[in-house]
Amino acid sequence: MNETLSFAWLHGAVNWLLVPSLVALLAACAIAVVEAGIAAGERFHGLRQLRAAGDVLQVQKLARHRLERADLLARIPPMLGLMATIIPLGPGLAALGAGDPAKLASAVTVAFDATVLGLVAGIGGLVIGKLRRRWYEETLDAMEQAA
Repeated sequence: MNETLSFAWLHGAVNWLLVPSLVALLAACAIAVVEAGIAAGERFHGLRQLRAAGDVLQVQKLARHRLERADLLARIPPMLGLMATIIPLGPGLAALGAGDPAKLASAVTVAFDATVLGLVAGIGGLVIGKLRRRWYEETLDAMEQAA
């Protein structure tokens, strides 16, 4: 009993993290959509303009910045999704032990939804990053060959 009481604050603190992590996951999904739009604009218009301008250092700087954003989008949301998956499962399993399977079902639903959100945003970031990497490499190669 004493061990249970001594770690109650930890359980409360971890539960407090669920809502911010879910909000961050929703924001990450929105950011992935925005980044996909920016990437489409780059592919069909922006990179052509950058190539025509001929400033290799500017293209390298822009590529580094945009690839970093895509890499962060590919890595952070899956971690947040895992965190938001595990947080509700503790209380859900405790509720099952207390004979309340409905609470476990609700916790599992939140856990799976969080997993999906994290994976959607992460996959978006991964795909955008891979495509951008190729597009910027092709643009820089073409600029170097033209110089």
